[in-house]
This record gives sequence, structure tokens and C-alpha cells, in this order.
Amino acid sequence: MKIASIATILFGSAAAFTTTTPFHHETSTVSNTFLKAVELTPEPEGGEELTKVSETSLPGSRMKNMGLVEEDNPDGDIYNFWLTAVANGDEIKKLRIQTEKEASKKANFPGFRKGQIPPYAQPKMTMFAIQEAVIKTCEASLEAYGLQSLQGSQGEVNVNEDMQEVCKGYKLGNDIPFTATYKGKFDAAVQAASEEGHDTAAMEDVVVDVEAVAE
Repeated sequence: MKIASIATILFGSAAAFTTTTPFHHETSTVSNTFLKAVELTPEPEGGEELTKVSETSLPGSRMKNMGLVEEDNPDGDIYNFWLTAVANGDEIKKLRIQTEKEASKKANFPGFRKGQIPPYAQPKMTMFAIQEAVIKTCEASLEAYGLQSLQGSQGEVNVNEDMQEVCKGYKLGNDIPFTATYKGKFDAAVQAASEEGHDTAAMEDVVVDVEAVAE
């Protein structure tokens, strides 16, 4: 499954993504009920709800196929997808600690001892940790729903909420819900395996029903 190539998303860098583009967001309002979390962009009408390939993957998420973008593509039909998911707070905290540890090895700010991170640089590290967690969640959505990412500019992912607003007053360790849209393809191998599993389960149910009638 092509996860690493999902490309062009978010705040501007990414370990698993190949992006250097700015974070793309829409104007949002701040909710006082979720520690400055940005109110989620309303769910688009229509679309087809997708079923997870594995029920245990990416808990709390939903994915909708919003329609065909390009058909008869040599590599498969391309669709628009809408995702709502949660960046795990424990993962954000872990990434934040890791980021500060790595940054302190090279830190040499005027007026501060070597290895010390000044207060004004702390929010940037929190933003980076949130960025990485959101990226990992978007990657996980591909596997969870049996999808493949696209190369280059076609692989752009748009996170609808303003994560800079989320960072204001964010409490480390809290989950961050978000919504995103991107273009992608169905992974033919994964979909085939999933359908085969469903057919096998259905056949087993029939066998059980027949045995129950026989008794």
C-alpha cells in the first residue's frame, strides 16, 4: 500500500510525507468547550460511507467517498475522499518530547545556555508535534479504509481546521479531532481480500443456519 507518497499536506514538512508546502486551512471559529480546539468544519452532504478494512484500525474515524474525479486512469479510478479522525494525544505528547530532545542537541540561542530551548520556541515544537501526529493519522486512514495515495500535486491533503488556532492554549496530551479531504484510489488487492473475507463470513452464516434447521 502506498502510504509514504500521500504527499503535499499540512504545515510544511513531514517525515513520512514529501511536502514542503504551507499548511492549507479554512477559516474556523474557536470552541470554548475543547481547550481552544477549532470547531470542526461541517460534514459535507452526500457521499458514500466507507467501511473499515479492519474494525480495530483508526478508532473514532469515518471516511466518505465523495465521488469520482477521474476514471479510466491507467493506475485506477481516482476519487475524492472526506475524512474525520482524531490525532491521538499520547502520540502528540510522545512526539513533542522527542522533538524537544532532538532540538536541544543543536540549540544555541543567544542569551541562553547551549542546549536550552527558549520559551518563544516552545510553541513551534508543539506545532511540529501536532503536525506529525496529524500526518500519521492521515497515513493510517489509507490503510484503515483500503486506499492508495496519489503522487505529486494530486496527492495534496487539505486539513480543514486551523491548527495554529488549535495550538493556542493546547494542553499537551489531549486528543485533536480534525477533518480532511484528499484524492486517492482504492487499493485493489486490499479491497479484493476484504470482499473475499465478507463472502467467507456470509457462507459460514448460511452453514450455521442450515445446521440449525436440521436440528
